[in-house]
Amino acid sequence: MTDSTRRSGADEPYPYAYGGGAGYPDPPAYQPQQPVTTPSGVTVWPGDGSGSGGSGSGGGAGEDGGAFASEGAHGGGGRRRARASRPVVLIAAVAAVSALVGGGAAALVTHATQKSDTTISTPVVNANSTSHSGVSAVAAAVSPSIVEVSAGGTSGQSTGSGVVITSGGEIITNNHVVSGADAIKVTFSDGSKKTATVVGTDSKKDLALIKVEGASGLKPASLGDSSKVTVGDQVVAIGSPEGLTGTVTSGIVSALDRDVTVSTDQGQGQGGQGPGGGQWPFEFGGGRYNGDVGSSTTTYKAIQTDASLNPGNSGGALINMSGQIIGINSAMYSSASGQSSGDAGSVGLGFSIPINTVKSDLASLRAGGSDSNT
Repeated sequence: MTDSTRRSGADEPYPYAYGGGAGYPDPPAYQPQQPVTTPSGVTVWPGDGSGSGGSGSGGGAGEDGGAFASEGAHGGGGRRRARASRPVVLIAAVAAVSALVGGGAAALVTHATQKSDTTISTPVVNANSTSHSGVSAVAAAVSPSIVEVSAGGTSGQSTGSGVVITSGGEIITNNHVVSGADAIKVTFSDGSKKTATVVGTDSKKDLALIKVEGASGLKPASLGDSSKVTVGDQVVAIGSPEGLTGTVTSGIVSALDRDVTVSTDQGQGQGGQGPGGGQWPFEFGGGRYNGDVGSSTTTYKAIQTDASLNPGNSGGALINMSGQIIGINSAMYSSASGQSSGDAGSVGLGFSIPINTVKSDLASLRAGGSDSNT
């Protein structure tokens, strides 16, 4: 090589082949690094330590991108090679880590996709919801199980409500709604009507079981556990106040275990809307409401609620926010005490028979009830 072809600032050419004579650094004591293939399929080629300047050019760089710089002529070639190889190793490491991170991210995405494919079964009704949407959900879920009950007899016509408890047409309502009735008509949420008959009554608990004739495929309500009800729980009431089928109101549980006294006399029956109906009289806390209960009475423990109840709500459902029936609405106070239902109005003082009382009485009602021999 002549001066005219030597790169500016380069050292003098070596007189001997690489690794042979004086003035040359010793060959590296380690094996040249091998190419690295990352998990993503990218091959990284580090310097192989041989250099491309086999002719001995002092300033020539090898394939390792500068492993042999001019510093090599002064005994610093080994140190320079160590420093120069670090970026190559670092690049390979970064590529490998990137591939692993990419693979990990892909695994996470795949895992998330797999989880989304596995749907978690959730109830139609949100048990924790206290918003209006929660009330809407309860109404949508339970309304098909609530019916209007129209009972006619010698003492007049009454309109109350009922709760479907079996797909075959068993319906729970209040005794005072159907007491003394000669004919019973049931109106469902879809507007269809069917005839029903009394299966059994229990005047001491103000409960009655009726059955729709020729019914099948009805949607039964879910009966809850009234022992788990606490004061302040949000509740929904569904019934047919003043004959307005499927009316929904909401409120809270105001108190528990209220002693409510009602009449067991059939002559006091037919409470609800209609001629001779009026409101169902009851006594509570030493006071008398909605008229005279008569001489034959019974007392039961009731759930008190401020959900709006009016004549015609009797026999309807008090429902928790999980869509479960926790009570059968049975009595409501009106400031128009003892007057006709047209003068009545809810003041937020209603009472429901706990559903656990209903469940414990079902077998008796199906057998004709405690009043079957009277």
